[in-house]
Amino acid sequence: MASRMSSLKFFSLLISSLAIVQMAIADPDILTDFIAPSNGTVDGNFFTFTGMRVLVSGDEPKNFTVLKATMAEFPALNGQSVSYAVLEFPAGTTNPPHTHPRSAELLFLVDGTLEVGFVDSKNKLFTQTLQSGDMFVFPKGLVHFQYNVDSQNAALAISAFGSASAGTVSLPSTLFATNIDDNVLALSFKTDVATIQKLKAGLAPKP
Repeated sequence: MASRMSSLKFFSLLISSLAIVQMAIADPDILTDFIAPSNGTVDGNFFTFTGMRVLVSGDEPKNFTVLKATMAEFPALNGQSVSYAVLEFPAGTTNPPHTHPRSAELLFLVDGTLEVGFVDSKNKLFTQTLQSGDMFVFPKGLVHFQYNVDSQNAALAISAFGSASAGTVSLPSTLFATNIDDNVLALSFKTDVATIQKLKAGLAPKP
């Protein structure tokens, strides 16, 4: 895989994605230029996010990692109807099936290859194999995934959202890492309680 620095040269291409994302704005309009914090000084620092510097200076992760720039991490995005996420896929890793309830996702593959897909409301699966430089849109609210099938090389992608807080609902965590009754899940998945408990144990936080 190319160095992280050389991969980041594609960041400039992401500027064009903003115009596309703005066509699917999900957040309400605001009546001011921006939403200032209730306490604190507003200067250039308020509009600057430095959380992505680790991409330039840090080591590559060993597990699938998401670096987010949403309203939670970057308060200046509040009311601006846009956010970003950088997705780092070590060899053979996946971003499990999940949804974003408040926005579509426009993914740009910076480096590597990815198997991606989503399922629509008629349970039809749409998949694609992406190469570096490709873009793929995941419609708002639909279950989707990304998988780096390459067992040797990492992949790097950047996703743009038409909401400052697109939200993420991870299916494995939502179903098996919460307190949904084992019997409900066993009946829903046509299996037994013992199997459900094994799934829950596998997703339990590590001590």
